[in-house]
Amino acid sequence: METLPSILLMLFVVFALARTFSAVVEKFGFPGLIGEIVLGILMANVVINETSLVTLLDLGAGTNNNSILYTFSELGVVFLLFSVGLETRVKDLLGSGRTAFLVALLGVIVPFVLGFAFIEVSDGQFESAMFLAAAMVATSVGITARVIKDMQLMDKMESRIIIAAAVIDDVLGMIVLAIVQGIAGSSGGLNILDLLIVILKAVVFVVGVIALAKWGVPKIVAAWVSTNTKRETPFKRPNPLILALAACLFFAWLAEEIGLAAIIGAFLAGMLFADYAETTGLIHSIETITTLFISFFFVHVGLQVEVGAFNNFHAILEVVVIILLAVVSKYLGCGMGAKIADRTISRESFNIIGFGMVPRGEVGIIIASIGLTSGILDNELYSVIVMMAVATTIIAPPILSSVFKRKYNNHQYYEQE
Repeated sequence: METLPSILLMLFVVFALARTFSAVVEKFGFPGLIGEIVLGILMANVVINETSLVTLLDLGAGTNNNSILYTFSELGVVFLLFSVGLETRVKDLLGSGRTAFLVALLGVIVPFVLGFAFIEVSDGQFESAMFLAAAMVATSVGITARVIKDMQLMDKMESRIIIAAAVIDDVLGMIVLAIVQGIAGSSGGLNILDLLIVILKAVVFVVGVIALAKWGVPKIVAAWVSTNTKRETPFKRPNPLILALAACLFFAWLAEEIGLAAIIGAFLAGMLFADYAETTGLIHSIETITTLFISFFFVHVGLQVEVGAFNNFHAILEVVVIILLAVVSKYLGCGMGAKIADRTISRESFNIIGFGMVPRGEVGIIIASIGLTSGILDNELYSVIVMMAVATTIIAPPILSSVFKRKYNNHQYYEQE
């Protein structure tokens, strides 16, 4: 079969099946990404008469189709993090308050320490422990926000804290990932100088772009508007989508060039346009592009999961322990952050905030994918992290609904049921 027809057929089949699985899973009230990951797992692990969808679509390791799918999946995750950045306003980040900051901070520290300690003690692999710890840090704000919106409880105190803390968590998570990525890529082993350089590089990059978003971009926009109010100007108004895509790709490339992950650059590039994303229609435009590419990412994630890795008691126990650590560490870390900031926080509010930060979703999976492709994570630990991310994504929404209901059982949302 010729190369182009083979590529087009593979992309069509994978995309069509991914969207179908996503729609089916959403019918049952779960995030569509779970269906796309399940599709990838089935494609890689279900073999009938020595034939699987991987072989039929020529997706084996080293094939041209496999390289194309990987490229599409990487673009998908870059655009996904760019779209998350578009919804992260710097003013909301800087003005989110002490409670949200402490919730996010302890929600990063506690999972990181527990995740790192577990792998370091059980396996003794420092770099693998760092990547698991980084994946444990993540919080999927999109999944939690969707639950809160569906329940019509966005105006509640706990909801505002969760959303603000999740935004801060995203930024802290990007810094943690940048540090972990830099440490993993350092030659000659880890030393204090390497660590300081990596931390400095990550912090300067993140803080620099945030400063540009807060002070630089508004001045550039104001100068452009002022210039274009003059009749004699020869300039035409630029297409916001073209500027946004150019910034996304440039900052993703720049992040890679300085030893960080491309998604960090994409996320920060999105923050540059966050104040103008709604008025210019950027969110809708980028979401359309993301929808096309991101399905390939989640299918590709599933393709790397080896079900055979869980054929012994030790592997199954490791999955269970890490899932429990992921839930407990976020619940306790974020809940304690809220309690330290405000001693009057009730037990019900503690539960809502704690469980609201539990889902790892796409962010934890992205970190696992980076660890696998960089050769730091083996297939078994990668599969464990993916299972953890999927499990917390499934577990959190019903628990969050339940704890919200206990406190706000007289809310209009429940009266309508």
